[in-house]
Amino acid sequence: MKRKQESLKAAVLISGTGSNLKALINAITSGTLDLDIVQVVSNRAEAPGIQHATTAAIPVSVISHADFPDRQAHDAAVAEILKRSRAELIILAGYMRILGEAFTGQYSGRMINLHPSLLPLYKGLDTYDRVLASGDSETGASIHFVTAGLDSGPVISQVRMPVLPGDDATALKTRLGPLEHQLLTSTVQLFCQHELAYRQGEVLFRGEVIRQPLQLKPDGNFH
Repeated sequence: MKRKQESLKAAVLISGTGSNLKALINAITSGTLDLDIVQVVSNRAEAPGIQHATTAAIPVSVISHADFPDRQAHDAAVAEILKRSRAELIILAGYMRILGEAFTGQYSGRMINLHPSLLPLYKGLDTYDRVLASGDSETGASIHFVTAGLDSGPVISQVRMPVLPGDDATALKTRLGPLEHQLLTSTVQLFCQHELAYRQGEVLFRGEVIRQPLQLKPDGNFH
């Protein structure tokens, strides 16, 4: 899927519905995101998100972890597909596999992940239930550079929303979804504009180290 010859080339890794992939595709189609998605990879052949890629004529590779003897072999197969795609940015969008250190090291500063919490809070799974159990007044989503640690790379950007009386995990997930999509497309656009970089464990925005994640506001801008 291509807009311009000079668009940033990206690969998107998914495991499920692909709603974030769909948000990226929609932003490209509407002209608000200057991205060329050159490859989609799923570790699940039944992932509904594959249809979004197929409809948009984006190449899809299904690389099931069940077909490999260990994590390293699976990671190597994924890395080979990414190498062939010549993707410059790797986007983990609901990819439910932990990637090994050898793999993440290959893409240092070029691989990002969307996580449904205000990192460093609630790394891993069951984020909504953990927010509710802790009695937090707000929650949100974060995009971070991927490192070997689980959801532990430097945080690039976040979006926040209040936890309302009577909220359950389903309500939080439903309300956060559209905000996640906006956070992802807006952050990826910063990569397309070459305004974000990674250096020695720190995030650079427009050439300057940021001490706190960029915050996405309702007007769609970062502050």
